[in-house]
Amino acid sequence: MNATSSASFRGIDPATGKPLDAEHPVHGPGDVERACTLAATAFRTYRETSPAQRAAFLEAIAERILRTGDRLLDIACAESGLPAARILGERGRTVGQLRLFAEVVRAGDWVDVRIDPALPDRQPAPRSDLRLRKVGIGPVAVFGASNFPLAFSTAGGDTASALAAGCPVVLKAHPAHPGTSALVAAAIADAVAACGLPEGVFQHLSGPGNALGSALVRDPRIKAVAFTGSRAGGLALVALAAARPEPIPVYAEMSSVNPVFLLPGALTAKAEALGEAFIGSLTLGAGQFCTNPGLVFAVAGEALARFEAAAAASLARTRAATMLTSGIHAAYERGIERLAVHGEVQQLARGCASDGENQGRGALFAVDAATFRADPALREEVFGAASIIVRCADLETLMALAGEIEGQLTGTMHLDRDDHETARRLLGLLEDRCGRVLVNGWPTGVEVCHAMVHGGPFPATSDVRSTSVGSLAIERFLRPVCYQDVPDDLLPPALRRSNPLQLPRREG
Repeated sequence: MNATSSASFRGIDPATGKPLDAEHPVHGPGDVERACTLAATAFRTYRETSPAQRAAFLEAIAERILRTGDRLLDIACAESGLPAARILGERGRTVGQLRLFAEVVRAGDWVDVRIDPALPDRQPAPRSDLRLRKVGIGPVAVFGASNFPLAFSTAGGDTASALAAGCPVVLKAHPAHPGTSALVAAAIADAVAACGLPEGVFQHLSGPGNALGSALVRDPRIKAVAFTGSRAGGLALVALAAARPEPIPVYAEMSSVNPVFLLPGALTAKAEALGEAFIGSLTLGAGQFCTNPGLVFAVAGEALARFEAAAAASLARTRAATMLTSGIHAAYERGIERLAVHGEVQQLARGCASDGENQGRGALFAVDAATFRADPALREEVFGAASIIVRCADLETLMALAGEIEGQLTGTMHLDRDDHETARRLLGLLEDRCGRVLVNGWPTGVEVCHAMVHGGPFPATSDVRSTSVGSLAIERFLRPVCYQDVPDDLLPPALRRSNPLQLPRREG
């Protein structure tokens, strides 16, 4: 979308700290007004597209993203500091998400057609003809994420699931990767035109600062918000949405430290291997994953000492990595410093030093359970490759702490056969606090599929009932509508007696 003002801004190469050449428009209130008007105008037409039409549109977006070729990869690498292999994989995930939702739309289960036919002779009272379908809720504001310039941004999972639900999207690009977002937005706009859809099905806004996003959330035509980022940012959007004359849902994925529990049998048997693997997960992508393992709980003793030594040695060999932005790097350094000067926290290791710009060095700390329990600040997320090992006096202490943690995206148990009885108890605690429970794995890496949950109780997300990854994400942008005694020729095709769309039905 062309901006109404001549103001512009540039992306920053985090590896050098220098502005990139391309200039990008700064959109303002007038642009938000126009984008939301177009989205609202397009909504009714787009909502009633057939599953085949909508699926073809999602596939057209995927194809056009692939056509951008190396240009997209080069821009994304320059704006994020992430390596080419990571961006290539992320592009594959983005395309895969779009194609997954195309399959979901074609299958039709998401419409959730339910029919209870009329029972005119029922006593003591007849029953009307009742038919239910789910429809898109309206235009959705999607906020691009800093740490996934493709898979959680312009054409990422939030956009794909909203479009799959029949909802136009107004995208607020993340200012850290404006060129990446603009190129993907152009691919989406081309798909919109090629599929003969209204222009307002997708609108793209860019600019630094918070005013643009605030104006978007306040616009009365926006009916839901999807956000991935910090707790402070997510809660600010929740407050804005709740203060509207018509409050709307905000699906914010925010803060998680993703605790890992090393049970005694597994820790004794493979302490060194676990220590090495833990550091691999911790430092992946400079630790800039929302599923980064930021806490480790284990019973103190010889086995835990071996784990700590292996982890510390591995981290000391790990090179620093460029973080996404100077702001993220500065916040990471403040978080590390806060832990380093804590009188009761022991620093076990740091990663290799680097003279480059915005280089994140991994950091590993340890603390006893009593100190951890007494200081809530030790439970706060440090976004980056930082983690705290909590040394527990016994299993009962470990269990007690598991019952006290905040809501999380993930909870991980490492165990062997001898640990199953303990794991059974721990599993119940983690089910109450986590969206995904892992055994003998590491939380980094989120599969895009039907069974995945990338969500969890607050503060992991602002809505415990939702997921932002996987086919279930479409449910966030749907609502049920019941049609009572509506003549067949007036019913939407999904509910007509002839079932022209061949959708699955539940009939009473």
